[in-house]
Amino acid sequence: MMRESHNAARRNAMRTIAIAPVLALDIANHRVLAGPTPVRLILPVAPASSVDIGARAVQPELARALGSPVVIENVPGAGGLLGTLALIKAAPDGTTLALVSVNLVIFPNLYKAVPFDPVRDVTPIAIIGAAPLVIVGNPKLPAKNARELVALMKERPGKLNFGSSGNGTQLHLGGALFLKEVGAKANHIPYKGVGPMISDLIGGQIDWCVSALPSVQQYIADGTLRGIGVASLNRAPTAPDLPTFAEQGIPNFQIEGWSAMIAPKGLPPAQADRIHSAIVQAYGTPAVKETMSKLGSIIRVSSREEAVRFLSSEQRRYSELVKEAGLQLG
Repeated sequence: MMRESHNAARRNAMRTIAIAPVLALDIANHRVLAGPTPVRLILPVAPASSVDIGARAVQPELARALGSPVVIENVPGAGGLLGTLALIKAAPDGTTLALVSVNLVIFPNLYKAVPFDPVRDVTPIAIIGAAPLVIVGNPKLPAKNARELVALMKERPGKLNFGSSGNGTQLHLGGALFLKEVGAKANHIPYKGVGPMISDLIGGQIDWCVSALPSVQQYIADGTLRGIGVASLNRAPTAPDLPTFAEQGIPNFQIEGWSAMIAPKGLPPAQADRIHSAIVQAYGTPAVKETMSKLGSIIRVSSREEAVRFLSSEQRRYSELVKEAGLQLG
């Protein structure tokens, strides 16, 4: 009996040894069949927004460059805070990224109890590019350029109205920055979105506003609205006749609607470098460049180091603007 038991045990052991390579091969084949781990790209905005459209344009090229499928996840709400929080809670393993806008550094300054720092609690990968912002006015307003608009506001302090897409938005803070730079006063009229703001500007209920160029470019072209100036260092390629504010004697009024790619805090440098290289490759393709150009965005992919410096600088800038405007949303 003992010999038979020993022989049975020996046969089982040999069977296990024989099966082990097959199991290992099966597991390896399963991994190959399963493919690489998908990369989750969080968008802190609703579907069909310009950020969403741009992200979906680059999605296939980014997947190709990363060697992994890219799955877009829209997480809108609270000015982008919910999407950013989802990114911060993710594991720093290279499988979660977020494409964020300037709201990353604005809205944490508007709420008292935001549970993260928008720069220190993420890994900045790259500033992707920027969309020019412009000031436009109602054509009935007797001001054809920046100098005349400033003179008019100083002649009528607090009498002119400027609109925005809502309290604490970049368009609101951009208007406040302009008034600060030129030493003038105007009444702020917040709207629930860009559409109502532009509608009332055309109707004459407000006198001027800051807007992303793509939102008003056609109105400027057909004379429905008057372009006052572009708030970038250089003229916009899609509106070459519109002068910058620097050209008009207001060099410090520079503000753009930028986007950035970030990852969770603690992402290993080698992983961050790999993702950065993939971003440069993806956004450098002609199809992506063309789509982003149609959206009014100028692609300028920064280095990782430049992204850290830029986000820190923008956080300080908007923190000061929020304080000066006396804003607190919650």
